[in-house]
Amino acid sequence: MNIRAIAFDLDDTMLRDDRTLSAFTVTVLRKAAELGVKIIPASGRARNSIRPFVDQIGCAACYIACNGAEIWNPAHESLQRLLFPDVVAQRIIAFARENGSYAQTYAGDQFYYMVENDYAVAYASASLLKGEFTPDMEGFIAAHPTCKILVMDDERKIARMLTEAKVRFAGEAAVTCSKSYFLEFNPPEATKGNALVACGKLLGFDLSEALAFGDSLNDLSMLETAGLGVAVANAREDVRARVRAVCGSNEEDGPAHFICEQLDIMETLL
Repeated sequence: MNIRAIAFDLDDTMLRDDRTLSAFTVTVLRKAAELGVKIIPASGRARNSIRPFVDQIGCAACYIACNGAEIWNPAHESLQRLLFPDVVAQRIIAFARENGSYAQTYAGDQFYYMVENDYAVAYASASLLKGEFTPDMEGFIAAHPTCKILVMDDERKIARMLTEAKVRFAGEAAVTCSKSYFLEFNPPEATKGNALVACGKLLGFDLSEALAFGDSLNDLSMLETAGLGVAVANAREDVRARVRAVCGSNEEDGPAHFICEQLDIMETLL
């Protein structure tokens, strides 16, 4: 395979369980970039939650945020942003309220949540973003159009809501999960796969030359769009079943080792 681009999810894929990038992974990505390969982080996280990792890597050609709703250049300038119509976003919030679930949206550098509970605290800690309690979420969305709504709840409940949401919001939202207790809504064309297509046009590579790594449902479109989609060993079983290759886990720096094998660069790192 002639690799000209490498796209990868962050959490549970390229990041270790402590939400850090290993020095080995950073070294491998930089070496790949030196060889002319386009490095493309692609996460469900919002821009400012991805930004520290992009800066740490120091070689990203661009990066994908909010499950494909946004594309940013390395200087953190917007290249593409897809937004919900207010009425659709408000119906999604109503769906969360019907189910008694926590929900949040994003504006500027913060997230805004409608229920005060442990989910908001945990998300702030994991994402490094500031959150603000916003009980009138419908009114907030009318004034701040959004590209993503995140619902959190018990994983069994989320599994049921995922099935229902895909039917209720068919054609109006892309509905997916990056974690078992996350239910994520984006505009219908906002997927990591579609964003990878856009990156190919922006950066000048063919999708057959793209290598992609992921672990969860929100990664599938990207894994199936790339010339070679690779799941980490710790990926969901239903994701591993739909890819052409599986590498080591995120804790084992699986993607970095796979890149070394594909580019034959391990000796140059020793």
